Amino acid sequence: MRGRIRGDPLAGQRARLSRRWETVALPGVGRSGAEGGGGPGHLSPLPLGHEPLFLAAPASGKNPGIGPTRGTLCRRDPPPISLEFEKEQSVGEVHVVLGNEACDLDSMVSALALAFFLSRTSAQPSAVPLLNVARGELPLRGDSVALLRRLHLPEAALIFRDEVDLHALHRAGRLSLTLVDHHVLPSSDAALEEVVTEVLDHRPLEKQWAAPCRVKAEPVGSCTTLVAERILQEAPHILDPQLAALLHGTIVLDCVDLSPAAGKVTPRDARCVEELESRFPELAPHSRIFQVLQEAKFDVSGLTTEQMLRKDLKVISGEGGTLALSAIYLTLEAFLQRADLALELAAFCQGRGYDGLVAMTISFDASGRPTRHIVVFCPHAELRAAVCETLEQAQSPALGLSPVPSPHPDLSAFTQANATASRKAVLPLLRARLAPPEDDPPLPPTPMNSLVDECPLARGLPGLSAEAVFEKCNQITLARSAAK
Repeated sequence: MRGRIRGDPLAGQRARLSRRWETVALPGVGRSGAEGGGGPGHLSPLPLGHEPLFLAAPASGKNPGIGPTRGTLCRRDPPPISLEFEKEQSVGEVHVVLGNEACDLDSMVSALALAFFLSRTSAQPSAVPLLNVARGELPLRGDSVALLRRLHLPEAALIFRDEVDLHALHRAGRLSLTLVDHHVLPSSDAALEEVVTEVLDHRPLEKQWAAPCRVKAEPVGSCTTLVAERILQEAPHILDPQLAALLHGTIVLDCVDLSPAAGKVTPRDARCVEELESRFPELAPHSRIFQVLQEAKFDVSGLTTEQMLRKDLKVISGEGGTLALSAIYLTLEAFLQRADLALELAAFCQGRGYDGLVAMTISFDASGRPTRHIVVFCPHAELRAAVCETLEQAQSPALGLSPVPSPHPDLSAFTQANATASRKAVLPLLRARLAPPEDDPPLPPTPMNSLVDECPLARGLPGLSAEAVFEKCNQITLARSAAK
């Protein structure tokens, strides 16, 4: 076995990818004995008080899980590392389902659920979901952490971008990609375009993909809706209460509790939620799910300004400069009153090479109606004026901006009358403004929320020998054995 790994320096990486997703396969979902009751695979979400959060208590004697089979989302315990499975994966291709660089809940669940669907319905290679941020970034995403914990999905089973060298797999000719919740790769990943075999997104296409790449970009509120529709249409038998709760909670949060006033939900999102609730009546009321996940998402207590800016960040670049766009889950007043805000914003931009920053704040009233504001920070007066002009004069969509007093000369702030226009609508406007006059705009740079010790992923991953991978696998096995 060791000789096989040494003979193929990528074998350990491919085996680690497939083993963690296929063999471990989101372990710990089912609990037995005192924790969950029932038999192997029994589902027992963490309660909120005495009320189950995402699933109602199952009837006595019923087992809503699908048991410890290969590729399932519901397992009783993490199995030991399988050397035979590693041997099987020492050659061959790895198919990665890659979410977007913001790695919000919609992107994360789209990648997890689609990879699960592909692994259960497709021939080899097995699909592996890859979260497009460093592992250390996950704690900043409170809604994602809350959903994972409530559904007993352990972080240890997830795979993050700082743990995988996609370019090495690509150079070896053993990588294929599906993109979910995005369809434009950053410039540092441009070489990977040639191995993209499928795109699934809910944004208007900014890039045309040539055949044989399959592209589905349709205007729904949540990309997870597109994944759920595919599962319901092509393989409804793979759904269990756990997977249904994962899809259901994500769509409900992303579509703001299906509220038309928020301007995100579409009839397809609503039908998908209804179908999941019809198939799994044990799902908790979506209003309750939304409340818990929304509170977790908007909980920025304890976060520094820099962490809030990184929490939900996208970066665009062009001939006109590089801009960071951050979603800020505070009221405009609370954001502007943060201590040393201008100094913090300047340090954030300078330290990461950004020419400016657009912060889009969002808050909700008691009825669930959103309120949005936009803050433009830029020490360069000409660029700041250009960005503000683009946003104020936008017609598709019209944002309805009105200036408000600013506490700093390098900062402009606006109320946004069109509260349905999210960052998804603003990104193309600013990308077009920054683009050079050529027909084909440049791809965006590596997003800086994908960091390893503050270093862009574009600088590469540290070298990892095959022996080190094998030793790490042994350590994981021993640690799991000791924990039992």
